[in-house]
Amino acid sequence: MATRIMLRAKLHRLTLTGADPDYEGSIAIDRDLLDAAGIIPFEQVHVWNVSNGERLETYAIEAPRGSGEAALNGAAALRGTPGDIIIVATFGAMDEDEARRHVPVVVHVDSRNRIRPGVSRDTFAAAADFVGK
Repeated sequence: MATRIMLRAKLHRLTLTGADPDYEGSIAIDRDLLDAAGIIPFEQVHVWNVSNGERLETYAIEAPRGSGEAALNGAAALRGTPGDIIIVATFGAMDEDEARRHVPVVVHVDSRNRIRPGVSRDTFAAAADFVGK
């Protein structure tokens, strides 16, 4: 049976709070946000910069809980500027049945990277129901 690569989780429209090219690498993300999306430290993530169109892959590291931090490090820091709007996404391999039932986690934030209520699982669940028909 074929395996599909599916969106597992995304942090939607984070505000980039830092960019440090002299750091070893990665993206530092507030632990509250990582937990909400189910992203663990050192997990591969895709970063899409809405402000400038840049796209990259790196790994997530934990920033202090409640800090609102979302900071690009190392070479990735050259692809963003504090204040840019970014999306952070993770993907996972699933078999056909699992993929058709899967509903990704989407975490929406305010301008200070605090979790806010919004469109999330409900919208994706409706789309999954439609695809499954």
